[in-house]
Amino acid sequence: MALLDIRQRAGILFLVVTLGHIILISAQVSSRRGVPVLEAVTFGVFAEVQRGVSSLASAASGFWSGYVVLRDVRAENELLREELANVRIELQRQRALADRSRGLGQLLALRTHIDLDTSAAEIIASGATPDFRTFTIDKGTNDGIDVDMAVIAPDGVVGRVVVPSARAAKVQLLIDRNAAAGVLVTRSRAQGVVVGGGDDRLHLRYVSEAADVAVGDQLVTSGIDGIYHKGFAIGEVTAVDRSGRVYKDITVRPAVDFSRVEAVLVVRTPPPARGVEEEGGL
Repeated sequence: MALLDIRQRAGILFLVVTLGHIILISAQVSSRRGVPVLEAVTFGVFAEVQRGVSSLASAASGFWSGYVVLRDVRAENELLREELANVRIELQRQRALADRSRGLGQLLALRTHIDLDTSAAEIIASGATPDFRTFTIDKGTNDGIDVDMAVIAPDGVVGRVVVPSARAAKVQLLIDRNAAAGVLVTRSRAQGVVVGGGDDRLHLRYVSEAADVAVGDQLVTSGIDGIYHKGFAIGEVTAVDRSGRVYKDITVRPAVDFSRVEAVLVVRTPPPARGVEEEGGL
């Protein structure tokens, strides 16, 4: 066992001595360029080490720079998304203001055209149940509003006042199940009564068997109900169900889109007595 250790030590010593001789020889021997071989080898080794360190440093620097840039880009994207959302909100607000201005302009034109005593009002609430189709307006008895005054919009009849208070009033819409209005077919001059269906349709009732009513006919108020002045638009006939000489059902599409009404006119001038011709109206 001791002999084996001596041999291993001798082999290691031999390698050390041999390596030392090689180093001494390399230090004395020069390459073709006149540079000692040992110096050239040493420089080459350290140069590769430096190259590796430099590559690692560059990679680390690039990674950090990329991280910083990416973080900045993300922050910029968040800012741009927030600005875009604000722009969209402002655009919607501007569109709403434009629609409101357009509606008020049409209401003013109507008020000038009909030459009646009217009061402009805005819708501040609507009925909570489809069984009672109503609007609440921001004008009441303090503004001269009273029961059974007609309420109109630029497109036609909206309904009538049913419950006024000092500063507000409830309006029964023409499409309410309990609403009705006397009407006239503009083409044939046939008369009848429209009643609300509780939905977005009207139904023409009490039409004479001899009356001429067809799809596409326009209906206006006849003035016989004592609420609406003659000539205000009611709607258009969309379906006629007739059995022989009897009209079973006549469906009418209202002239007013009640889902889009924002402002109305309340007609404070009472209609003329029944049978007296009226010059006003749409």
